[in-house]
Amino acid sequence: MLNPDLKLNTAIFADDAEQQPIRKGFGEGLLKAGDANKNIVALSADLTESTQMHLFKEKFPERFIEIGVAEQNLAATASGLAAMGKYPFFSSYAMFSPGRNWEQIRTTICYNDRPAVIVGSHAGVSVGPDGGTHQAIEDMALMRVLPRMTVISPCDAIQAKQATLALSSNPRIAYLRLAREKTPIITTEETPFEIGKGQIMYRPEGLAQVAIIATGALVVHALRAAKDLEKKGVKVIVANIHTIKPIDTDLLIQLAKEAKAIVSVEEHQIAGGLGSAIAEVIIQKYPVPMEFIGVRDLFGQSGTPNELVEKYGMGKDSIIAAVLKIIDRKSIS
Repeated sequence: MLNPDLKLNTAIFADDAEQQPIRKGFGEGLLKAGDANKNIVALSADLTESTQMHLFKEKFPERFIEIGVAEQNLAATASGLAAMGKYPFFSSYAMFSPGRNWEQIRTTICYNDRPAVIVGSHAGVSVGPDGGTHQAIEDMALMRVLPRMTVISPCDAIQAKQATLALSSNPRIAYLRLAREKTPIITTEETPFEIGKGQIMYRPEGLAQVAIIATGALVVHALRAAKDLEKKGVKVIVANIHTIKPIDTDLLIQLAKEAKAIVSVEEHQIAGGLGSAIAEVIIQKYPVPMEFIGVRDLFGQSGTPNELVEKYGMGKDSIIAAVLKIIDRKSIS
């Protein structure tokens, strides 16, 4: 059942559950943050409306800079503003920022320790028909490896808004990963959020056989897989790890000890993303069997977002299959 302490949207399992683009929550959050923190400035690389930064631009035109199609300059300019006491949020498609300007982010922002938020919109395969060149499925790995970098991957629009506000009140270097397509609303305005603290969203009655640990737009698939598995008599616990770095080590160890098996779920390459981050903790602290849901060393391709999620084995049925597979492994061992 859904964790009542998190005050989640109880309609999440319905076919007609409310949906919003995750990036919309960022736009609303940045607008609110701009009122609270006068040092916040916004920069975009010719994708202001796509990344939902137009809301901030319209209200605070004097605090908005349109850089144009120049993502490396985008990062360097943000670093300069941060050096002068401003707190920049800068946005583009994730494939271009951090995809194209990784070195500028590394050297001018992280190396110099300049608080700034890189907002990578249209991440994962949700870009769909734009094809493999525009589908950022390596971005969390690129950002997670950088010293001083916080990496956040919200599960829905409300959580994206919460993450934006949390970042605005505590300036730091961070990467905020946003999907393009509408996704079901899982959380509510009353759902607590804290950077670095994961959330147990679903618990079975009795002991869980497997812990499904998910992030971003695929959290809803994990929840729906858990509901279907429950009907089959399989007990799983579902956790949302919205902060990839710093990851909630205590929660991961708790889940490993409780369920004795883990399935990681992410719309990203398996290498270097959420699954890798989990494995790095578990192998040192409490080793248990793991299965990984994500893209397996491939590039994306054109298609609808739902088609691509299924094509790359990241949908509900693939999660269910991974859970059943790992239960078989446990029984054999």
